[in-house]
Amino acid sequence: MVRVALITGITGQDGSYLAEFLLAKGYQVFGLERRSSQKNRMNIDHILDRIELVSGDLLDEASVVHALKEVKPDEVYNLAAQSFVHESWKQPVFTGEVTGLGAVRVLEAIRQVNPSIKFYQASSSEMFGKVHETPQTEKTPFYPRSPYGVAKLYAHWITVNYRESYGMFAASGILFNHESPRRGLEFVTRKITNAIARIKLGTAKELVLGNLDAERDWGFAGDYVEAMWLMLQQKEARDYVIATGESHSIREFLVAAFKCVDLNWENYVRTDPKFIRPAEVNLLRGDSSLARKELDWKPRVGFTELVEMMVNSDLKALSK
Repeated sequence: MVRVALITGITGQDGSYLAEFLLAKGYQVFGLERRSSQKNRMNIDHILDRIELVSGDLLDEASVVHALKEVKPDEVYNLAAQSFVHESWKQPVFTGEVTGLGAVRVLEAIRQVNPSIKFYQASSSEMFGKVHETPQTEKTPFYPRSPYGVAKLYAHWITVNYRESYGMFAASGILFNHESPRRGLEFVTRKITNAIARIKLGTAKELVLGNLDAERDWGFAGDYVEAMWLMLQQKEARDYVIATGESHSIREFLVAAFKCVDLNWENYVRTDPKFIRPAEVNLLRGDSSLARKELDWKPRVGFTELVEMMVNSDLKALSK
C-alpha cells in the first residue's frame, strides 16, 4: 500500500529535498501551500507533475484540518516557518505565530482528525543559542538568543507535550545548519556564494557581511532530510540532534568559497554593523551520536564539497 506524506513548507529548501526523497521511496507526496498572489515554486518546478499541492495556512487551523481530511496522510512533516533569524527581530510576533504557534495548530489538527498520523517537527540548533556546552546534544540545556530561536523552542516543547499527553507519534529533529544551492538568498551562506559568482562574472564588486567569527555546524540539506524520514520509521518517537560534528567560521566559509574561483576574499569583503544580530550566537556544533547509532544516519557531503557545490551552482545559474 502506497504511503502518503503531507509536507508543510514544501516550496522551501528542505521541503523540496524531502519531497524528492519521499518520491524515490514510493510515497504519494502532498504539499501544503499558502494562498498567495505570487507563487514561489522554483524549488519544486521539476517535480510538480509528481506531487499534489493543497491549500492551507499555519495561521489558520481550520485550513490544516481540512487539508488533513482531504489528503489522509500517514506522515506529516512540519517544515514551514518564518526561518530567517535576522528577520525575526523585525517580525517577532509573526515569527511566533508561524514558527511557534503554527506547529501546535498542526498538532492539534492531527489530534482532532487522526491522532495515529506520525508527525515530524523541524526543530533548530538556534534553540541552544548561548550554549552551555560544546558540542550540543539532546540533553544540552536550551538558551535561545532570537525571536526565531524562542519560537522554535516553543514548537519543540509543544511537540514533546503532545507526545507525552496524547500518546501521539511526534518527533523533533534538532537540525544544525544545513545548506544547498536551494538555500534562500537571505541566508549568509547563499548570500556569499551568490555574491562570489557575481563578482567572478563582473556584475558585482563587493560583499558586505556582519560577524565573520560566528561558527556553525554546516551540512548538506539533502543528507538531513533522510534523517527526518528515518525518525518517523522508528518504533517510538523521540528527538534527535542532526549535525556533522564540525564547526567552521563564516570567515572559513569565505576562504573556501573564494578559493573556488581563485580570488582572495579580503579584496572583496567588508563588514557592516547593521548585519550583526542584536544577540549573537557565537558557536554551534552538534553531537549526532544518538542519530548515528539509532537511526544509522550519517552525513555524506563534507564542508568543502558543500561550499563548492553552492558556488558552482550559482556560477552556472548566473552565467545563463
